[in-house]
Amino acid sequence: MGRENSDNSKKVHLDNTGTRKVDADEAGMRLDRWFKLHYSGLAFGQLQKLLRSGQIRINSGRVKSDTRIATGQLIRIPPMLNRLGNQDSGKFGKHLTSNTIRDRHDVDVLQAMLLHEDDKVFVFDKPAGLAVQGGSGLNRHIDKMLESMRSKKGEKPRLVHRLDRETSGVLVVAKTRGAAAALTKSFRHRETRKTYWAICKGVPRKKQGGISEYMVKEHTADGDRMRIARHGERGADHSQTNYRVVEQSGQNLSWLELQPISGRTHQLRVHTAHIGFPIIGDSKYFNIENWALPGGIQNRLHLHARNIKIPHPSGGILDITAPLPQHMVQTFNLLGFEEASAEEKEEL
Repeated sequence: MGRENSDNSKKVHLDNTGTRKVDADEAGMRLDRWFKLHYSGLAFGQLQKLLRSGQIRINSGRVKSDTRIATGQLIRIPPMLNRLGNQDSGKFGKHLTSNTIRDRHDVDVLQAMLLHEDDKVFVFDKPAGLAVQGGSGLNRHIDKMLESMRSKKGEKPRLVHRLDRETSGVLVVAKTRGAAAALTKSFRHRETRKTYWAICKGVPRKKQGGISEYMVKEHTADGDRMRIARHGERGADHSQTNYRVVEQSGQNLSWLELQPISGRTHQLRVHTAHIGFPIIGDSKYFNIENWALPGGIQNRLHLHARNIKIPHPSGGILDITAPLPQHMVQTFNLLGFEEASAEEKEEL
């Protein structure tokens, strides 16, 4: 599902002289944002070159990429762009890999990830390997990419929760300040139900249960990590997760459905490892030595944010499900797991 490009294109007017008139609801946008909206296939470097050479002008005058546009202004469009329009923004398939993410423009990646959009909310299917926020050595992450999705008033969408870099699945983003406040409140007051799917080493004896522990961050030579806190340890926060075994492959691997009640960093990865059933492919918390992945299973984190149910800022419940990533589809097929099995069992 892409953004409503057809509606956007109706709000600009192309005449025979190769100009487009700025619509009233586009007033105040930066020029580069305007081009990102209407010509998403145009790279930023190409835009800069066209501006420097004077091929793009406003009311016949030279401008820069950060120029703010105003209602009624005429933007000169080079002939090469008249053929481009918005049509190539949807030319990519839905499947994202590290290569296609790197090669696409930000708006194309986000459109390929889009599960739901309305006037208050975006919901994306975040691929494994793409960070939500920046960090050491990270030049591309969703928070930065959201610059390409600014509204016509120039408002950037806001993150309201996080997923680990290697975790795939449902990510909710607010379009407006008010929506962000409402969604953040729902997370803080635990009015949100999040469901994750994981493939773990081993099979818990209790097929359904809860994990309730205090967690604390520690600094190690390999970087920061979370661990279960000692009794009374300073800086520790309580965490709680409910789980159930959906299916198992002998005693070697199990498919767990996980519902975090709290929202601590790396909570599900730490909790499953703590009870002796770490998530396979977890390079940080998988703690069973001399164990090898079965053939045909990729050594990638098998943790997926499958579904979210959250009060919508405008009322009602937003209920969104994300499809499994390709590496987990491969594992499910290999182990004979059926996605419908989760639906046949009662909710936690």
